[in-house]
Amino acid sequence: MRFTALSFKDGALSEVSDIDRISELIADPVRLVWLDLPDADEKTLEMLEREFGFHRLALEDVRHGHQRPKIDEYKGYYFLVLYSVSYSAPLTSSHNGLKAREIDMFVGQNYVVTIHRRHVPEIEETMRRWKANPNMLQGYAVSFLLHAIGDAIVDNYFPALDTMGSAIDRLEEKIFVDFNRDAVAEVFALRKDLLALRRLVGPARDVFNILIRHDLPGLDGSASVYFADVYDHLIRVTDTIDTYRELLSSALDGYLSMTSNNLNQIVKVLTSGSIILMSMSLIAGIYGMNFRNMPELDWAFGYYWGLALMAVIAMLLFVFFRRKTWL
Repeated sequence: MRFTALSFKDGALSEVSDIDRISELIADPVRLVWLDLPDADEKTLEMLEREFGFHRLALEDVRHGHQRPKIDEYKGYYFLVLYSVSYSAPLTSSHNGLKAREIDMFVGQNYVVTIHRRHVPEIEETMRRWKANPNMLQGYAVSFLLHAIGDAIVDNYFPALDTMGSAIDRLEEKIFVDFNRDAVAEVFALRKDLLALRRLVGPARDVFNILIRHDLPGLDGSASVYFADVYDHLIRVTDTIDTYRELLSSALDGYLSMTSNNLNQIVKVLTSGSIILMSMSLIAGIYGMNFRNMPELDWAFGYYWGLALMAVIAMLLFVFFRRKTWL
């Protein structure tokens, strides 16, 4: 079983190599413990139930995964679900540019247990910062550790949004400058990713809205101002997502309008050409009739007369349609 455990007490931070000592360490009320479990298997979940006494419903959520961001209160601890995200610009509608990694957290009086099945750089970054500055959590204990993890997760939403913004700029250039039809598939793929991110950010905002409250048992009310800062970041993320969705909708509407205008122009050209040819066919049809009493049939220049008449009519119609901007 792979794990990383950090123990903090009296300004000293140490790494725990024996997981069997975790229950002993958390029994000390003035000690702060962070246990990180990547790739948790069934034995790991059984250990958590045995050592920490976590409720089976919470462990069942961890076991099945794919939970929406939430916070559940149990006796003596909280169960939280957040998501870390990364983004790479999609190339086709079938390409999933948004990558979401679920992070399950158990937060007790003096411990935090994080569980994830995929690599989460925010977890590693928070641990690295804590090791570099052990006293950064002193004074707020578990509340400040929870904030440090949540803040790292939420702050990483902004690079993903920046990448999405750059992708939108490229799509607008493809649509309005190059009029690339393949850009439409990318527009729908990006809208799908924005919707998926919106479904993660909305519930996560509700989680931190709950954490802002001062009356949550087991959490230091002094840390609420830090949770409020994360909540503000989530509002900014939500507003940016909504703005990007509106930009994509406008770009798609613009593409459809350009397509409709191009189609109208094509119809105008074809209609103009058809009228010109029909007028020329009228002359050819008249002189193609099998009547004997047609003076022009005996003219020496009758053939050239018919061609000239067709040319004059075609030229007049061309000038007329040109002034109407149909051609």
